[in-house]
Amino acid sequence: MVVDITAELDAVDMAPADTMTEIMQNVKTILTTPKGTVPLFREFGLDTTMVDDPLPVAQAKYTAQIIETVQKYEPRAIVTKVIYSGNEKDGVLKAKVRVKIEDGT
Repeated sequence: MVVDITAELDAVDMAPADTMTEIMQNVKTILTTPKGTVPLFREFGLDTTMVDDPLPVAQAKYTAQIIETVQKYEPRAIVTKVIYSGNEKDGVLKAKVRVKIEDGT
């Protein structure tokens, strides 16, 4: 199954109904957690230091980081594409991450 996941905060479901929901929630948590903000687990999340880079550079760095971090912390989801919206003029960069989740998980 292929799903698109955005980096927008939602309520956390402490008892997901199924594995698919759990995986999608885990990826969303990765995307919305800045690295260094989780006590006792400072390496978790995404580095936000590229915010001042030119847009193409920031997108390249962020894409590589998303792929690496999702693979490390939620290996049941495989990132197949990162799609960006927003623009340099407004200083906005929003990521939508397409992941493939095997049906047998």
